[in-house]
Amino acid sequence: MRKLARADYIQHNPFIPTGLEPFIHMLPVLQENKTTAENIRMFQDGQYVFMHNIWRNARPSGADEMVSFDIIRLDDNGKVAEHWDAMTPLVNETASGRTQTDGPTTATDLDKTEANKAIAKAMVEDILMAKQPSKIADYISSEQYDQHNPGIKDGLTGILEAVQDLTAQNNMFRYTRIHTVLGEGNFVLTVSEGEWSGKKQVFYDLLRFEHGKAVEHWDVIQPIPTEGLANDNGMFGF
Repeated sequence: MRKLARADYIQHNPFIPTGLEPFIHMLPVLQENKTTAENIRMFQDGQYVFMHNIWRNARPSGADEMVSFDIIRLDDNGKVAEHWDAMTPLVNETASGRTQTDGPTTATDLDKTEANKAIAKAMVEDILMAKQPSKIADYISSEQYDQHNPGIKDGLTGILEAVQDLTAQNNMFRYTRIHTVLGEGNFVLTVSEGEWSGKKQVFYDLLRFEHGKAVEHWDVIQPIPTEGLANDNGMFGF
């Protein structure tokens, strides 16, 4: 770890101390629990690497099996300088029949990275921040939309049905700010802040694009804690 990361390593996981040495001192807890991580997909955008992972024997993080998005910033010398993440329990039975992590893993259309990032940002602003929600079909393919959120069915109709159900329960999620947009080719990750179920939340949304429209979606939603914090860096600060 000391060869890979900076001594002043900045930690944004709210339950892990900031700094390299405090992080190293926590590793025995993972060893005792036989915690392992499996990387499903990994992409790079400049100095940032963003990953989609499955954690097993991860009870210290909240459940036996967890799904996470992790973002690492590398410094000019290639050392790990900063880390962000969000985690959610792995769900075995989902509305779409898909898992939270399956699907394509290799980026294509590398020349369209910036264009796809712009589409993803506009999509979050118009649809999830409710600036122009009627434009949803401009961003999401009506022919294919593979959904990996465990509570939502496939397709554009699955999203509309979920919104209808949440609105009826007076529990519709609300995005208030986009903190960063990272992409490589046809994959784009947005990290946003908002509210849901009466709590402030961090929303990680990974989208796969084809011909300028989103055709697949993965996400992790995590409440932003206010108690028991191991650092005061916050979950954002990009």
